[in-house]
Amino acid sequence: MPKKTKNLQYYEGIGRRKSAVARVRLYILGKDRVINTEGLKIKAGEIFVNKKPIGDYFPSLIEKNLYLMPLRITDNIDRFAISIKVNGGGKNGQLEAITHGIARALLLIDEANKKILKPTGLLTRDQRKKQRRKVGTGGKARRKKQSPKR
Repeated sequence: MPKKTKNLQYYEGIGRRKSAVARVRLYILGKDRVINTEGLKIKAGEIFVNKKPIGDYFPSLIEKNLYLMPLRITDNIDRFAISIKVNGGGKNGQLEAITHGIARALLLIDEANKKILKPTGLLTRDQRKKQRRKVGTGGKARRKKQSPKR
């Protein structure tokens, strides 16, 4: 069931990776194929991250292939207007959180997408995080202190 805000219907998926959290909204478009949200005009197939076009946020072609992968394999590239709010972590963690969030939102739209997304690993949350530093290890999490030679 899509959520509603000011006559706008959308599906929301939350993606996480390391300390990055991405809130992804896939807007269902009306007849005019344009939505106004948060002061932005978003057309079908456009993606905005933190009120910037995603091409400015992730300019690399490799990054583009990663965030478009869930849309491409489910044939939904130009079907939705997408708005993303992401915070925490670095650029790579944010990119993987966005990919995870898009995949989870697509799962809410159609349960049949699970058969496509699950084998590619896009629905699986990668729970690896930076280990905390331990006392007596010389500044790192797993490093051993140097032993004296004599």
